[in-house]
Amino acid sequence: MFNGIIFNQGKIKKIIKRDKGINIFIVSNLRITKKDIGVSIACDGVCLTLITIKNKLMEFYLSNETIQRSKFKFLKMNEKINLELPLRYRQKISGHICQGHVDTVGKISFIKKVDKSYLFDFEITKKERKNLIEKASICINGISLTISKLTKKGFQIWVIPHTFKLTNLAKLKKNSLVNIEIDILSKYVRNYFDEKK
Repeated sequence: MFNGIIFNQGKIKKIIKRDKGINIFIVSNLRITKKDIGVSIACDGVCLTLITIKNKLMEFYLSNETIQRSKFKFLKMNEKINLELPLRYRQKISGHICQGHVDTVGKISFIKKVDKSYLFDFEITKKERKNLIEKASICINGISLTISKLTKKGFQIWVIPHTFKLTNLAKLKKNSLVNIEIDILSKYVRNYFDEKK
């Protein structure tokens, strides 16, 4: 379980393709050791299990299911990845509850700088649009953000300078792909009322 507040990034240093998945290696300054092997780490919002670590180089395995549901099928060397360690007991939740279970891949329609903030417009699949609620939380590349406006093809968000600086949003541009996890509460409520029909 995560809360979508990003303080760390990593860089993809190695990708090993397999018949039914891939192994990725990410270098970062996360304060973890070999004792943390087996811990879950949100990598651009995808909950992955740490399987090895050596000299700050972390290794993760991604199954085909994870690859198909995320933007990791287009992963490139040296790509910047947002990283978040799981919530600890009594830790403050500054964002919202994020599971690390990506629902869909979104595409950036445009990015517009307004004063010191940034307006992002995203397109997502029609299937997932029904779960969006204006002013609800949404997780983009592992970042807890708020839907400011719903559009015909997706939604918009505002990003403050602090978040822009600390995350890989600063590296994105038009047509860039992002991992999206829709607020679990929104999905549960939608599912409940769909069953009542």
